Amino acid sequence: MHGTAGALHRHGAGTERVGTSAPTVTRVTLASRPRCGPPPHTLPHEKCAVSPLPLPLALTARLSPVAVLAAAGWALTTGPFSAAPVGGHQPEPKTASQSSSAPSSTAVSKTYSDAPSPCAGVSTTTVKSLVPGAKTAGKEIPSTDTKLRRTCSWNALKGYDYRWLDVSYEITESDQAAQKEYKERVKAKSGGGDVPGVGDAGYSVVNLTSEDKQDTREGVVIVRASNALVIVTYNGSDFETKKAPGADEINKGAIRAAKSAVAVLAGDQSN
Repeated sequence: MHGTAGALHRHGAGTERVGTSAPTVTRVTLASRPRCGPPPHTLPHEKCAVSPLPLPLALTARLSPVAVLAAAGWALTTGPFSAAPVGGHQPEPKTASQSSSAPSSTAVSKTYSDAPSPCAGVSTTTVKSLVPGAKTAGKEIPSTDTKLRRTCSWNALKGYDYRWLDVSYEITESDQAAQKEYKERVKAKSGGGDVPGVGDAGYSVVNLTSEDKQDTREGVVIVRASNALVIVTYNGSDFETKKAPGADEINKGAIRAAKSAVAVLAGDQSN
């Protein structure tokens, strides 16, 4: 060592530091301190020298404060006592509309849940007038879901005159769904006109077709009533003259059947 660093000398259990240029000499000799124990080893005015701790115990004593400080630091930064970050974004609580488990508060407008019996949709008087010779009970067409769609059919050939009548009920999930379906049906059957005084909206169209020189005239009426659709198809042919009934006869007959079917849907079978 340089300057006043001095030299180290070991004597037994003690250690001495002697300064080479300092005017005083400091001596620290652990061996000269009395050991702890019963008299006569220790005098009342003397302090005991602490024996060195075994290495594992000494290491534990030194590391314990570190562990305590680390645990305290975790509690202050990430634990339950941590402070909210300054200027940080605080998550907003979810509202009922944001929660996936919350029930929807939007009510669906649905007046009709089931399709009524279609064969009861047209009165006996109307069936006899529109389809002479047909069984008034009609025949229901099989459906994959009778709660949503049901159809009844009447047909007969009296002499050379043939008539066919179909009445269908279709139930949708809401008024909005029925409106959409109604518009699509009307668009697909262009060339007709509105039918006033039936349901929420009514439309009719008449077309003439010819096959093997035989004419057939068919009328279709589409009615929307709340979330239900009523579709009526009425057609006829004259096998003797190969001609078809007049457009006015077919159109009026289809509208008459549609009004009867809508009345049944509403619970009124007066027509």
